[in-house]
Amino acid sequence: MSDSDRIEEIREEKRQRLLSEQGGGTADDAASEASATAPDEPATAAPDEPIHVGSAEEFSDVTERYDVVFTDFYADWCGPCKQLEPIVEQLAAQTDAAVAKVDIDANQRLATQFGVRSVPTMILFSDGEPAEQVVGVRGADQLAGLIQQYT
Repeated sequence: MSDSDRIEEIREEKRQRLLSEQGGGTADDAASEASATAPDEPATAAPDEPIHVGSAEEFSDVTERYDVVFTDFYADWCGPCKQLEPIVEQLAAQTDAAVAKVDIDANQRLATQFGVRSVPTMILFSDGEPAEQVVGVRGADQLAGLIQQYT
């Protein structure tokens, strides 16, 4: 098993664990639940850890399920992305926004769809639509302030 296969396996295990903690189900159950939620119901509380997105469908589910989603488009080979990782984890733990991580190498179409040309690029989604974009490493306070404007 290659390192990248093992990383993907770990991500999937974490994602499944997170989904089961949130509602006791699988990714398919979570997608069904998200689509079955009435529009006037309050959004689901954001998890305290980043959500690793594995596909465009998963990303769509995340942006539909949560009102505010702070998304980190990154690459494993990117030094600044690695520098930003603890900040992203801190934002997930300390803000009311859901925090998603999208590997641009594994999700090239998704990165292209949102105009990601360099990494790290962070896009804040509000009500399912891109609202803000930040390119490059920024401090936790600056990013938390940006998120606060939408929560």
